[in-house]
Amino acid sequence: MYLSMGVNPFTGVLPFNIGYTLPSIQTLILQESNFGGKIPASLANATSLESINFGSNAFHGVIPSFGSLYKLNQLILASNQLEAGDWSFLSSLENCTQLEVLSLATNVLQGSLPGSVGSLANTLNALWLFANKISGSIPPEIGNLTNLMWLRMEQNYFVGNLPSTIGNLANLSYLSLSQNNLSGQIPLSIGKLGQLNKLFLQDNKLSGVIPRELGDCKNLITLDLSYNAMNGSIPRELFSLNSLTEGFDLSHNQLSGEIPQEIGRLINIGPLNFSNNLLSGHIPVTLGACVRLVSLHLEGNYLDGRIPDSFVNLGGVSEIDLSRNNLTGEIPNFFESFKSLKVLNLSFNNLEGQMPEGGIFQNSSEVLVQGNSMLCSSSSMLQLPLCVASSRHHRSSHNLMITGISVALVLVFVSCVGFFLLMKRRKNSQRSEHPIFTEMKNFSYADLVNVTNGFSSDNFVGSGTYGSVYKGVLESEASGIVAIKVFNLDELGATKSFVAECEAFRNTRHRNLIKVISACSTWDNKGNDFKALILEYMANGTLESWIYSETRQPLSLGSRVTIAVDIAAALDYLHNRCMPPIVHCDLKPSNVLLDDMMSARLSDFGLAKFLQSHNSSSITGSTSLVGPRGSIGYIAPEYGTGSKISTEGDVYSYGIIILEMLTGKRPTDELFNNGLSLQKFVGNAFPQKIREILDPNIIPKFGFEDVNNNLDHEKLETMGNCIMQLVKLGLSCSVQAPKDRPTILEVYAEISTIKRTFSALLYVEE
Repeated sequence: MYLSMGVNPFTGVLPFNIGYTLPSIQTLILQESNFGGKIPASLANATSLESINFGSNAFHGVIPSFGSLYKLNQLILASNQLEAGDWSFLSSLENCTQLEVLSLATNVLQGSLPGSVGSLANTLNALWLFANKISGSIPPEIGNLTNLMWLRMEQNYFVGNLPSTIGNLANLSYLSLSQNNLSGQIPLSIGKLGQLNKLFLQDNKLSGVIPRELGDCKNLITLDLSYNAMNGSIPRELFSLNSLTEGFDLSHNQLSGEIPQEIGRLINIGPLNFSNNLLSGHIPVTLGACVRLVSLHLEGNYLDGRIPDSFVNLGGVSEIDLSRNNLTGEIPNFFESFKSLKVLNLSFNNLEGQMPEGGIFQNSSEVLVQGNSMLCSSSSMLQLPLCVASSRHHRSSHNLMITGISVALVLVFVSCVGFFLLMKRRKNSQRSEHPIFTEMKNFSYADLVNVTNGFSSDNFVGSGTYGSVYKGVLESEASGIVAIKVFNLDELGATKSFVAECEAFRNTRHRNLIKVISACSTWDNKGNDFKALILEYMANGTLESWIYSETRQPLSLGSRVTIAVDIAAALDYLHNRCMPPIVHCDLKPSNVLLDDMMSARLSDFGLAKFLQSHNSSSITGSTSLVGPRGSIGYIAPEYGTGSKISTEGDVYSYGIIILEMLTGKRPTDELFNNGLSLQKFVGNAFPQKIREILDPNIIPKFGFEDVNNNLDHEKLETMGNCIMQLVKLGLSCSVQAPKDRPTILEVYAEISTIKRTFSALLYVEE
């Protein structure tokens, strides 16, 4: 007997006795409907069932036992609101000896995955647990499922080491454990997965060297280890994987050394990303043999030398990013003939000579070259300093250059548009492989009253312009504790603030933005309008509370640098990667929250505005602001004179925060009067007297003493240079004229460089 009611608008709950009324049913399909309530336990009496598909509904409650369904081969409960309870349902499935597919993805399963998972039927070939709230370590018993072909457990809260028993899954084709909190080294047994096609371990805390045994996975077509803490050199064995076609991503790690010449063996590779590491040396000439490259990202390293002539063979590439390195020489002419090339980012290197003028170079929005002071152009259309009496055959670093303020302004425009195009393409490609599940849970007013003990003072966290924040406990969340921002709708502008935050959160997702769990717009028990946001709770509070705390351990310089990088990353995302771009408009330390790892999250989007153009200027259709927008001391000065909202305003506020973190003084400090501001205070001391105005908590925290307790003067000098660069960055961001401020792209590049210098100093010593 077969019953299918899938892909229908049916609603309601299933009859509690459905298992008794359909005792002979073999297939029950209800997917993509609107059924809710609990899954009836009576289904266990329909012992002829072979396939259950309840995916994409609104079922909730604990998953019942299905242990009596001995013939069951497919159980799909994905995309509901189901809970694991004590996980006893999993033990009951041990009796389903024909089970092949178990899909519980995108629910609210929480707690630790029990070792009983390893007792599931040996016939199981697909286990999907991704996008839940599962915590604890991955049980080693999972290695018992030797016939597994697909194992997806990404987007959970797994911690600890990846068990070595993973190497027992010899038939595994697809393994994704990304977006967890896994740590330690990748086990050497990973090399036993000879059938593996796709491996996703990105967005974890994995460390140590990349095991050369990965080179034994000869069928890999996708390998992603990005956003971890891997170190050491890139194993040469990985470049024997000529099966890699769909992606090879080692970005955002701490890999060092040179890129091996063996990279030329990857003749079938499409996207290649080694960006944001500590790689050095020349770009290998052999990379030119990778003729099927579609994107190449090597930005944010220490690569030097010239762009290899062998790149002439890469005519099919659509993106090349070599920015933020130490490359020298001229830009090769052959890029002019690359018909598929849409983005070429060569910014912040030491390139010189005359720019090519044909092909992609005719479109300034697709080529980024700022930060190369010795580049020039023979045409004013390229918006570079003009080369005087020079030719492509007789260029030198001694060309006379004609500069102007308009050149700098146009380069800012080129930077924003080009970088936006680049990141938009990268984000789209990532979404296709790793979907983001954005459905929100529904909460009533009574729910929020319950979890906050009636919005009691014991649960009160703080207040702002438009409302108050309380902490509460939600069992559906892995951490349990959430922050509930209740809007004071009697305050003028509060409703608009709520709408603005909802709109901003609906369009954003980034690790340095506060995560929204849900929104609540309803009535309270007296019939009054009620609006609230349910947000991720940040245990370490605000940046402001750390700067001025008398009880907490003072922030080290390293922590301040890391926080500055996190804020810049968030702004870079809002300004350059969102469509349309978003201006925060209220950047200040009290709106920067710190999680349990002291990573910064930008919050409070109540004043945020969407830009309708990509040149970081005005909002289409707007005239002027109604009064200053933001908080006193952090508001860009042009806002006070009626200028339109722009990304430059956020950059100004960022500069103030940098100076505040360095000095430990608010911009509204009583010291600043009679024309003296925080910027002037710092500027007057820079550079000779800068130590005198630094937060005294920074200086003693260097910790650079030898065994005889003598200061290491070389390290102190390097540390001092880092502080000087921070001061310069804060001052340049907070200048009066918006046109003289750097773009957030330039800011992010500079603060990332400062962090790399600081981290390398500590890394070498430790």
